[in-house]
This record gives sequence, structure tokens and C-alpha cells, in this order.
Amino acid sequence: MVCDVTEVPSEERNSRYQTCSDCCCSSWDRAALVETMSPRAHAWATYCTTIVLSGLVSCLAAELPVLKGRPFVSVWNAPTSPCLDRFGVTLDLSTFDIVLNQNHTFQGSEVVIFYSSQLGLYPYYDQSLSPVNGGLPQNNSLKDHLDKAFMDLLETISDPAFTGVAVVDWESWRPLWARNWDKMRVYQQSSQDLVKEIYPDLPPDEVLELAKAEFETAARKIMQSTLELGRELRPNGLWGFYGFPGCYNYGYKNFGQNYTGKCPIDEIHRNDNLTWLWEASQALYPDIYLEQALKMSENVGPYVKYRVLEGIRVAKDLPVLPYARIVYTYSMDFLTQEDLIQTIGQSAALGAAGVILWGNADYSRSKESCLAVNSYIDETLGHYLVNVSSSATLCSKAVCAGNGRCVRRDPSSDSYLHLHPDSFRIKRHPQGRGFVVSGQASKWDIVYFVEHFHCRCYPGWDGEDCTRRIIL
Repeated sequence: MVCDVTEVPSEERNSRYQTCSDCCCSSWDRAALVETMSPRAHAWATYCTTIVLSGLVSCLAAELPVLKGRPFVSVWNAPTSPCLDRFGVTLDLSTFDIVLNQNHTFQGSEVVIFYSSQLGLYPYYDQSLSPVNGGLPQNNSLKDHLDKAFMDLLETISDPAFTGVAVVDWESWRPLWARNWDKMRVYQQSSQDLVKEIYPDLPPDEVLELAKAEFETAARKIMQSTLELGRELRPNGLWGFYGFPGCYNYGYKNFGQNYTGKCPIDEIHRNDNLTWLWEASQALYPDIYLEQALKMSENVGPYVKYRVLEGIRVAKDLPVLPYARIVYTYSMDFLTQEDLIQTIGQSAALGAAGVILWGNADYSRSKESCLAVNSYIDETLGHYLVNVSSSATLCSKAVCAGNGRCVRRDPSSDSYLHLHPDSFRIKRHPQGRGFVVSGQASKWDIVYFVEHFHCRCYPGWDGEDCTRRIIL
């Protein structure tokens, strides 16, 4: 490293390092930290100073953790095929370290998302409050649902060896009675009406109690059995429900400067009542979408942080891949660089396995929208994703022996997995799109990782640096 610890105040040095700027030196005792490094980290600190990187961090290819052999991966889940098919605009996302379906659709070899009409016979009330497939979970035939889901699943995921993301997106009702508010109250009222039809003389409090029990039991059965069917037929897929766990930390709309971002305690307790759902899942997919009201707000950081942390809390050993967007909701206004850091960068630093970059048909509605998406990927998003994924791989291999991912020691800190600009350069590929990472990892880069991050080992590994194999 070329900077000296006496040149810059520690607060400024830390801030600049964390936001991919100039200098990573800080006021900690270097010699003392080096003494506390594990032998493996010592070796990597020395080894990596001699490695010149070409492309991604090629000297750090990890054994398969979750997806594509990387500790942090970005998955594209937007229907952008019309950009090329209709408007001649090429979105060559793979050159930016983004995993995507070959046909740029919602369903393919890398990621599949099942909406309400695409997997089985999902019961719900439509916008006119007419029941579909019975309307209520307890009015639905579980056998008929699973029979159709069986056929839908085999048709949609034809490869028995499918190893991608498999997400079920059911949003008409929630499996816990108390969370069915606003427009979802129809499920509470209809459940009570159903009980009254069968037991007309039952007191109101008993009607409510029985309706709640019947609804939650049926909701659990259909959700749990759907995941179990997916795991049975495509056991290597990362099965889970979109939007779970919920955090409901929307207080930024009301609390202003007093907003903490923490999930309400009642919602934490409710998530504890969904243990059956976490146990049936193979991955968790909370969402970290940003509304326009959050743009460049100091509330973005805590809002995202606690949504990701709640996912990690209930996940235990499951991978967590938050759903993110590159635009603010209900707009085509792209995230600022700072908000990219607070969403994607913070997810990586907190220990997420990756992010799912969801988008709707607005991305490919016109040639202009396709060009706008392409420009944002080429000028902003792609560069940052390469930075974060490369740094996550470097930290994983150096600190966790490639058998785990790096996680902030202090979740409330502002430490990020960013390549240090004094050690690395991310430049455009001279022969086309994408970026090339080049540089030499200083041992102080590794010391920074050791000071600010610890390891969360992949299944089958244990120990402070994930070097002890265990039998599952």
C-alpha cells in the first residue's frame, strides 16, 4: 500500500475505504493485527501480494458453495428478451458477472419463478372478490393442487439436475392470520363465514378461533407440501417463497429521524411461528426493494440491513438471496451509486449468498427503455457487481479457506466487501463489453478483512476459518 497511516484521519480513511475510494489504511495497529491472523490468512496475505488478477479474481476460484462456486452471486430475473428480439438492443449481462437465463425470461435453467397461475391450483380471491380455486386454502383440494403442480413443475423445469433458484411467488394471502390486513381481510372474513355456515350457533369468539386455526392449518399444508414436492422432483434447486421472511419495517414513512429500521418485535415473534416454512425451504428470498421516498435517504441503510438480518436470523444454514431492483419501485428511475451500495453491497457484507435482480416488463417496453437499462448496466451496475463479487471471493478464500463467506463482525458497522482502489483496477475489457479486474492484493487488504469480517462456514465445514470438515 502506498498510503501512510499518519496521512489521513482515521474516520476519513475508513469511510473512503468502505466506499471504494482511495485509501484503506486506518489507525489500528498493523503489527498487532498481523499477529492475530490465522496461519492461513498469513499465507494468503503473502501469497496474494504476488498474484496479478486477470478477469475476475481468477486465483481465488472457490469450491462450490451455493451458486456457481462463488460466495456472492447476482441473478437476473427480468423478462428482457424483447430488447433483442423486438428492438435489436443486446443486454450481454454475463460479461458483468451476472447469472441469467439464456432466454432472458422468468423461467429458465438458472432461475425459475412461479406466479400464482403457474404452479398447481393456488386458492385466492381476484380483484372482484370472486373465489379462484376455492378462494380459501381450506376450500382448496390439496390433492388436486399437488397433482397439477406435479405436471407444471415437470413441464417448467425439465432438467432433473436443475441447480438454480426456484421461487414460488404467492402474494394474495399470508400464512399467518394476523398478517392478512387491508385487502387481505377478505380471507379472515370468508374464513369466519365458512365456520358460521357449518356451526351457526357458535359464539363469535369461538368462530374467530376456529376460523384462524382452519385457515393457518390449510395455508401451511399447501405451502409446505408445494415446497416438498419441488424438493422431491428437483432436489438440487434452491426452493423458497418470495418475500419471506417479512420484516415490515416501514416506519420510515412515519417516524422520520427516529426511524431505526428494526423489524417490529411482533413481526419477529410471528416469523418464529413460521419455523415449518424455513425448514421446508432450501433458500430464503426476502425483498429489499426501495420506494422513491427512500431515494438517497439516510433510512436506506437501516431499512435494508434489518430485512437482510432477519432473513439470516431465521435461515440458520440456508442461503439468503434478497430480491432487489435496479430501479425505485413503480418507476424507471435507476438506483444511485450510494443506494446500490446500501442494497447490493450491504447484502454481501451481511452474509447474503447473493441477490436476485428482479424487473418487470417496463425494462423492455420500448427501445428507449432497453437502451436505458443497457446504459445503466454498462456504466454503473456492472462495474459495481464485479467489484463486490470479486472482493467477496477474495475474502472467502483468504479468510475462510474458500469454505465459507465473509460476514461483518459488527452488523451495525459500515464495512463493505469492496476491492481497494490502491490494490486493484477495474477497467473495461479491451476487446468488448464487461470489465477486467487487475492488480495485486496487499496483505493489508487481507488484514482489513480479518479485522472487519468473520466467517460463516458452508454446510460441512466448521471452525474460525472454516478449515475443519464435519459430517452432516
